Formats: sequence, structure tokens, C-alpha cells
Amino acid sequence: MKEAFLAIISTTLVGLSSALSIPRDAAAPSLFPRQACENTPTSRDCWGDFSIDTNYYDVVPDTGRTREYWLSVQEGPCEPDGYRRSCMTFNGTVPGPTIIADWGDNLVIHVTNNMINNGTAIHWHGLRMLNNVLNDGVPGVTQCGIAPGDTHTYRFRVTQYGSTWYHSHFSLQYSEGIFGGMVFNGPTTADWDVDLGNLFLQDWSHIETFRLWNTAKLGAPPILDTGLINGTNTWNCTGSTDPNCVDNGAKHEIVFEAGKKYLIRLVNVAVDGAFQFSIDGHILTVVAHDLVPIVPYTTDNVQLTIGQRYDVIVEANATPGNYWLRAGWISACANNANPTEMTGIVRYDSSSTSDPTSSSTVTPSTSCLGEPGDKTIPHLSLDVTNIHNVTHEDLGFMFDSYFKWTINTSSLLLNWSDPTMLQIFEGDSIFPTEYNVVAVQPSGSGNPEWQVLVIQDTSNLALAHPIHLHGHDFWVLAQETGMFNGDTSTFNTQNPTRRDVATLPGNGYLAIGFVLDNPGAWLVHCHIAWHASQGLSLEFVESQDDIVADPVSRTEFDNVCAAWRAWVPIWEQDDSGI
Repeated sequence: MKEAFLAIISTTLVGLSSALSIPRDAAAPSLFPRQACENTPTSRDCWGDFSIDTNYYDVVPDTGRTREYWLSVQEGPCEPDGYRRSCMTFNGTVPGPTIIADWGDNLVIHVTNNMINNGTAIHWHGLRMLNNVLNDGVPGVTQCGIAPGDTHTYRFRVTQYGSTWYHSHFSLQYSEGIFGGMVFNGPTTADWDVDLGNLFLQDWSHIETFRLWNTAKLGAPPILDTGLINGTNTWNCTGSTDPNCVDNGAKHEIVFEAGKKYLIRLVNVAVDGAFQFSIDGHILTVVAHDLVPIVPYTTDNVQLTIGQRYDVIVEANATPGNYWLRAGWISACANNANPTEMTGIVRYDSSSTSDPTSSSTVTPSTSCLGEPGDKTIPHLSLDVTNIHNVTHEDLGFMFDSYFKWTINTSSLLLNWSDPTMLQIFEGDSIFPTEYNVVAVQPSGSGNPEWQVLVIQDTSNLALAHPIHLHGHDFWVLAQETGMFNGDTSTFNTQNPTRRDVATLPGNGYLAIGFVLDNPGAWLVHCHIAWHASQGLSLEFVESQDDIVADPVSRTEFDNVCAAWRAWVPIWEQDDSGI
């Protein structure tokens, strides 16, 4: 029951404002009796019989271990910044419990929907789900919604390592608090002493986002009130007569020991916005992004768009004192009512209670593209060698019942009771137009083949869109302003940056390539929550004839759909479904 204990203790500790290190008894140094090397503070590139040089797309350790977690999706009051409102949570906390596993472990995660009037579905962001599409967690694509009172058990193997998150993929729910961290222990491209786990950066509203949806439907994104770091911040209630202003917020705090190197796993879980993370007086060494180890580089700040993750190492080598930790809001990307108040505290003395007096030397960014690709060079060098097919999609918008984003004039609209995978199981190969399905199939040559997606922004609205692909890492081949002229010879194919979220520039284009090696129905969508609900998405149905479902997952799929239909045969759906 060790894994169950880890789930429980994560739930208990996640609300504390001071940082706690990830328990190393969850790590793998003793897993392999024939280890070639041990993963230690001076040899983080080692991992038993494997290393940072192992091609993790082809090789996965066989740990023989299954970890089991129990998650309850529920509703209740919360006051993460000292202002009380209703939240949706995992196990009563925001963020939810951290799911910890080793590279190669198997995970069994039981998700019970304890909400009264809402369905849900949980996505494991960035995990490839190789030959395991039914566990990807997208309502209307890979499953029906989970009905109130029902439990969906997700089963998958950890074939990657690094930092990511899990979240509801049901309408706007993750913005209400239904998200948590995932830490998959494995090798690192630089050494560190203490793993501080996930550090979540998010915007936050004192009005529930579902209530703000009516504003978003008119086309103008609502302006949120503030931001949180690891689910906490402060709100000034001085002079307020609002009974919900309870003034019990706190800054997230981390305590450094001089001379130690700390691994921090950054995650942007915003509704609508990009962050510029920094710690006054400290340099960051960036070692991974989006579950992809990269060649280390140093910087005084890291820029993250929605859904992106960065693993950074911070050495505690400053003059002992108190320093501001900053989730710098990039105002060029979205508005926020209090963009300068998203801060935490780094202390060298745990007994100190005073606010820092440090100042930032970081130049505020005006870019919404995140870290540039020429910095984020994958450690495992992989070129794009065989482009099999190029799909060109135009991004636009329309007004009918509300403002909608379109892909080639079609806005995504899914049916939670009739997911794409059910249609595939029933032998359909023609899908509803509003499912925005693109069928892709390798030639069968036996060699790796790349599918390329080019998204061209033709909206003339000059808005950047963080694009996320399910089921695959992708190679970023081009990310430019202006119009794509169709010339693929200009693509960067020599070990380009590789990840699962990249930003489409406003009035520009994004070209991404991925290997056709994972049969299934895989969503591609903008990770701005408003835009996803407004239909900015398409599906790749990849190698349809080769899609397989193990008997346990197929039974789970059928049971969840049966419970969903029994609860609500006709659900009044107010957005795209994702």
C-alpha cells in the first residue's frame, strides 16, 4: 500500500505554502540489481542500466512495479488567495495530489466523479499513451464523460520521464482547480541536490470561469483578477466589506540551503496567459521541457505558454536573505487585473517572516512564443528524415450562436455520448463534419514517417495560440509570422526543438511534425481555455485499421459510456466539449 500512502500524503501536503522535496523513496536507484550506475546528486545522467543518452522512444525500463492512486473530483468552497469562492478540485485541494512514478512504472489511477451536476474526464498531459488511446482522457474523443457517482480507472505505462500535469478535459473545468502534478523520475542533463517538485503558475478569477463563459462567448476574453503560484497568493482585503474577502491568503515560500542545487518543475496551467518566471538574484539552468531533456542553458528567466513545462535548476549561491520569486505576467499575450502581484518568496532562513526587498533585473518580455527554439535543443538528437504527408489547415473564426474559432471553416463540436473511438469501434470511417477529423496513414514502408501539420492564422486578429498535440511529441519545423508559401525545404529538420506545446504566432504559421507510430484518435487544440471551448481544435485519426484496445480498457470504456448515457441521455452542451 506504499503507493496509496503516497497519494494520501501528497493530498495532505500540497496545500502547504513552503516547498517540500519530492520523496526520493519513490525514485529508482535501487530498482535494478545489475545497475551500471546510480542516480545521485553528482550523477543525475545515470539511471541504472539506462542513462540520459537512452532513446526513450524505443527503450523503456521494465520496473515490474504498479503504482495505484485514488482521485476524487469534487466541488466545495476555497480561498486560495484569501477570497472565498466555489472550486472544483481533486481530493479537496488545488493543486491536486502529485502523482509520482519512475520511468517504466505502470500506473492505475481511479477517478471518481463526486460532483452533483457535472460530468468530467481526466487527461494526462504530454503522455504519449503508446497503443493505449482509450486512456488519453478526452470526452467525445477517447471516452464518454464520467457521470456523477461513477468511477473511471485509467491504466497506462510511464514511457517518458520528467515533469507534467493531469487535468480535466471537460469544458472549462481545469480552470476551476481540477488539475495536479505528475513527476516521473528519470535521468537529467545536469546535476542537482533537491527535487522541489511541480511549481504551478496560473491566472485566477474570483468569479467562476463557467460564469465568465457568457462573456467569452461574445468574442472578448474575460479579464481575470489575479494569479496563483502553487495554488496560493494574497489578496488585499483592507477596507473591503465583501464577506467573501476573508484575507487568509499566503505567498508560496521556498527555503534554500546555501550551496544546494534545487530542481524546480515549472508548469503553466493558466486559462489565458503566458508567464516569465524568475527568482531575483538567481540564475536558472534549464534542463528539460515538455518531458524532453534538453542541452542545459542558463538564463535569468524562462517564458512559458499555457500547457508548457520547464525543468530548471537553481543554485542557492546568492547572499543569504529573502528574494522574490516572480511569475511575471506577459501583458502582451493577455490582460490581467493585477499582473504584478503574482509572486512567491525564496528564503535562506526558514524562521524569517519579512517580505523581500529584492528587485528584478529581468527585461519584461513582449513575446507570446515562449522560449526560442534555438535555446531548447533536445539532448537526444533526432532529425526529421521522411516527411510522408503535409496537412495545411487555416485558422479563422465565425459567429453563429456565439463566437467560435474554426479550422478550415469548421468549429469543433463533440458529442460526449458518442466519442470518436466508439464510432471507430463500430466501423465508421466517415465522421461528423464538426468533429474536424483528419485521417492519416503511413505508407507501410517500414521506415519512420513524419506527418506534418501546418496551421496558418488567417483570422487577422493577431492573437497567439499555444497548440497542444495529444499522443505524440512533435518536432517544431517552423514558427513564423506571415503566410506559409508551401516550401517545405525551409523547414528546420536538423534536430529541431521537440515538445508537445508550441505557439502559433498571431497572423503567422506553425509547422509541426510527428512520427506516425501511435494508432488512435488524437486531439490537436489551442490550450487557451476559452479558445478550446470555442472550438479551436481538430482530431487526427491515425492508422485507423491498426487501432487496438486491450480488453480491460475496452470494458472500462463501455461501462463508462453506459453510466454516462444512463445519467443524462441528452445533455445541454454549451461549448465544444473540450
